[in-house]
Amino acid sequence: MGRFTNPRDLYFGEGARHEVKNLKGKKAIIVSGGHSMRRGGFLQDVQKDLEDAGFEVSLFEGVESDPSIETVMKGAKAMQEFQPDWIIAIGGGSPIDAAKAMWVFYEYPDESFDNIIQPFSFPELRKKAQFCAISSTSGTATEVTAFSVITDYQKGIKYPLADFNITPDVAIVDPELTYSMPQKLCAHTGMDALTHCLEAYVSTCASMFTDANALHGIREIHEWLPKSYAGDHVARQHMHEAQCIAGIAFSSGLLGIVHSMAHKTGAAFSGGHIIHGCANAMYLGKVIQFNSKDARAHERYAYVAKEVLHLPGTTDDQLIDNLIQEIRHMNDQLNIPQGIKNYGEGGVKSDTSIIDYDEFEAKKSEVAKNALLDACTPENPRQPTQEEMEKLLECVYKDEQPDF
Repeated sequence: MGRFTNPRDLYFGEGARHEVKNLKGKKAIIVSGGHSMRRGGFLQDVQKDLEDAGFEVSLFEGVESDPSIETVMKGAKAMQEFQPDWIIAIGGGSPIDAAKAMWVFYEYPDESFDNIIQPFSFPELRKKAQFCAISSTSGTATEVTAFSVITDYQKGIKYPLADFNITPDVAIVDPELTYSMPQKLCAHTGMDALTHCLEAYVSTCASMFTDANALHGIREIHEWLPKSYAGDHVARQHMHEAQCIAGIAFSSGLLGIVHSMAHKTGAAFSGGHIIHGCANAMYLGKVIQFNSKDARAHERYAYVAKEVLHLPGTTDDQLIDNLIQEIRHMNDQLNIPQGIKNYGEGGVKSDTSIIDYDEFEAKKSEVAKNALLDACTPENPRQPTQEEMEKLLECVYKDEQPDF
């Protein structure tokens, strides 16, 4: 039996954020990130709409990029003190992911983080609060997914939390929040969304319901991401909705080892953080090559190349090669490095990497082990061994195509 779970209500289009005024309740806590939502006036809009609807409102601001367990626990404590019946998360993936995890510890203060890192092991939520997510970046789609990514900085590991319980009740996809999004963020989040579609389409949990969203998402992202990168507002609206349907695809269809490696390399090295969306962009083509040894994945990648992207090729092998080259072309268009060896500070192209190769080699075995244990690995179409995962990591560092 399969399962396909989405928010009950999804509001989209310019001004959709004002829909919060129709929520029913008494107390709402708004969780946000840095200052971009306040600078743009969006945080104030949501707060005023809630207050006009009769809510008492509390703010929890300052969630960092790649939120930590400590931030989650701090936010949960604020919720326990305020006792909201609505949690409103606004911003990029980080504040929304953090708020999802806070939700668990608000409702179950004695729950342990070690318990909930086991996929689909959450206690039943909505005993105290419902959840509304308002996204400001066009990539993670956490506003519609059953996922949250939280970082344990002491261990240097990103944990993807997975449970249908944390699928938001209400998702708001308002493109106005993206119009001032920086180019680099647009590029990284956009390639994250493309990765969501391609991984969901070849996942062993894919279905007709997820395929429909994944395939249309691929078409839309391929067409509109370069224009969105250039700042076009129409393109940004297309991308904001396309990344959302990508999220609908992978929330029920699940992901694969592009994400497993991105999670486990993200915070593993002393030289700096490998930004999630950039990691996906660098790793995607290599994993397509690796997965294409699986007959079903091979057929599906070729279908994407021929029927969705209309790439040239008379054989499936040629089509897959051209799909990989098209991903590389998109990375070049978006100024994204092709491998960790060219990964500069903040995810820009550089002749020298912030990730030292000797440290990478020293940690490669442990990173590979952690990637194999990642929640995204079981549904990958081809299951790598420890040795193969280490070889894949070598390929993504050196920007080499796997031949195994």
